[in-house]
Amino acid sequence: MKRGALAALLLVVACSSGKAEKRREAPPPPPCGSATFEGSALTHCTAVPGRHTVHMVLGPMDGAPYRSLSQLAVGRPDKAHEVAFAMNGGMFDDAGQPIGYYVEEGERRHKLNRNEGQGNFHMLPNGVFYGDAGGHWAVLASDDFAAKVSKRPDFGTQSGPMLVIAGKLHPRIDADGQSLKLRNGVGVDAQGRAHFVISDEPISFGKLARYFRDALHCPNALFLDGSVSSLWDPHMGRVDGGPPLGPLIVVEKRAKAKP
Repeated sequence: MKRGALAALLLVVACSSGKAEKRREAPPPPPCGSATFEGSALTHCTAVPGRHTVHMVLGPMDGAPYRSLSQLAVGRPDKAHEVAFAMNGGMFDDAGQPIGYYVEEGERRHKLNRNEGQGNFHMLPNGVFYGDAGGHWAVLASDDFAAKVSKRPDFGTQSGPMLVIAGKLHPRIDADGQSLKLRNGVGVDAQGRAHFVISDEPISFGKLARYFRDALHCPNALFLDGSVSSLWDPHMGRVDGGPPLGPLIVVEKRAKAKP
């Protein structure tokens, strides 16, 4: 091969390699986006193992609960990892303290609550969203959690009711009940991704549950709250306000995302 032809060939190879490298380095899509299901507007955020870490946050160390996502935003430590998104997550009392299982950074602050009672939390079975810093996340009904999970997770929050249990809708949830509220929930799919959904308009329990089952294919999904449901999405500049909150789920970007 002549020298000129060889040089041209090497140039083509180098350019092709550079283009491939640029394709590999393309940034991932934003974690939150708009969705529509059965005519209702939702926001759907996804935490991906290897790309994100999940943490429970109640308030600053040795301080009172933040009670809002805006207070969480201004109270973040200077060296904290970048927030991908955050959402309220878990039932709480008038002081903002959790009333069910709650673990923050490996410290259990409230035991599992399997008491019967009134309200959404006690529409049994309720459940637990939990996981570790390595990116292994799950949702289980509370009785299953008690029977199967012996090692304390790095984070955990109990809420209720369950929306989807082993691929089936909660037996006490109507297909489309008359109670329509802003609602949010979380589910984990077969690939281990955690899906967080918040409605942008009032919807029923049944519609939210079907979205997790039919659109996101989550075998287990957990209701997080209603009426107070809130999202912090830094990419879109969204910080919801409203009534005081309790436990907060914070999804951070890893310092260096794994491929």
